[in-house]
Amino acid sequence: MESRAPRFKKNVREALHDPALQAGLARLSTGFVEKRRLAAERLPEFDRLRDEAAAIKDHVLDHLDLYLEAFESRVRENGGQVHWCADAAEARDTILRICEEANARTVTKGKSMVGEEIGINEHLAAHGIAPVETDLGEYVIQLRNEPPAHIVVPAFHLSKEQIADDFRRCHRGFPADRRLDEPREILNEARTLLRERFLAADVGLSGANLLIAETGSIALVTNEGNADLTVTLPRVHIAIAGIEKVVPTLEDAATILRLLARSATGQDLSVYTSFLTGPKRPEDRDGPEAFHVILLDNGRSALLNGPFRDILRCIRCGACLNHCPVFQAIGGHAYGWVYPGPMGSVLTPALTGSKSAYHLPNASTLCGKCADVCPMRIPLPDLLRHWRTRQFAAAETPTAQRFGIGAWAWLAARPALYRHVTGWANRFLRFIAGRRGGLKTLPGAGGWTSVRDFPRPSGPTFFERWPKNGGKAP
Repeated sequence: MESRAPRFKKNVREALHDPALQAGLARLSTGFVEKRRLAAERLPEFDRLRDEAAAIKDHVLDHLDLYLEAFESRVRENGGQVHWCADAAEARDTILRICEEANARTVTKGKSMVGEEIGINEHLAAHGIAPVETDLGEYVIQLRNEPPAHIVVPAFHLSKEQIADDFRRCHRGFPADRRLDEPREILNEARTLLRERFLAADVGLSGANLLIAETGSIALVTNEGNADLTVTLPRVHIAIAGIEKVVPTLEDAATILRLLARSATGQDLSVYTSFLTGPKRPEDRDGPEAFHVILLDNGRSALLNGPFRDILRCIRCGACLNHCPVFQAIGGHAYGWVYPGPMGSVLTPALTGSKSAYHLPNASTLCGKCADVCPMRIPLPDLLRHWRTRQFAAAETPTAQRFGIGAWAWLAARPALYRHVTGWANRFLRFIAGRRGGLKTLPGAGGWTSVRDFPRPSGPTFFERWPKNGGKAP
């Protein structure tokens, strides 16, 4: 996928004026947030599991080469094949080669953010192979030729009326007067169409939530069962995953899985949690005849020994997105690439380049909620601040912004003057606000007041209060 991050400001303006998107964001920001809170409360050891899971991933990252080699060895012992791919182009070409060797004409797909990262759908279609998304949300956005709007619920931004219109436009052979007013009717029509695709597919392509070095297995977590049909019915199964997805043992996988669904959707466990180990054996009744695993680097190894290493612990639960006030305002498409929200604002510049994704680390209030809810204890605000520091040092920030920061630093280094200026500004804002709760317009703050009121200062500044408390913090 081509990154649209350079058009971030334009994307934001469009998102803020999209009524359907704003309705979807309202549902998302209340539903998943509350469900995650309740799920964590039901599990007394939730925070202890977070510590254990973070320690597991840190240990793996310290010994990543050893665990990847162990995983490869087990996969081969089980009759599968492992393909090491340095970048997106190599991964695309490897998948295409496997499909062509299988004489594939149709590929069914489970939801895979790595698949989106490498643009595999476009690549297969350009070579005469039809990719079919089988996750319902992914299937809907494929009909619309859109990227996912969220890493867990890709079509949350659409209403059932919009989806019904897309089905009527794209699905042939159904009565024109059929009812598509309820989600169940939409689901049944999709199920009817996809059942034919499952049975006709030559290759099944999936992601992998986890790679287990101990057994050479991959773990898949879904709620629809589509992934199981994708990987068991076709003759060939291809799984694609980033190299950071490996864990040492099944017990380690279980620790992380106890956090994943609770953090993502508020479920104690997803409806389907499947462990797949190689191609089918002679005594198996079903399963693929060939099993391939694509291990993708695509910039990940470069993060191992740098300041952004912690982002490699991410398990793609989406909790940071659901709780982020910026994501709650603009949704996923505005970020312009595969990974939105706080985790995307850290990962995207690392994978696509800081200049092309300049705005993303700055699209954050640094409120810290993302770090509070991250099941893997990733210090996302610290990583975002580090990107900002790098951008400033490399002179990538706009001149006006650099001048503003420099002026503030000069003022802050002179406490008496700082106290005087901020006190005057505080009194001025209180005066022009009067008794109103906030300011609807403010020179120089149009980006804020265009979507919300600027709050009226409630009292003296911190510096004005400080001397009155004997030097003690108020």
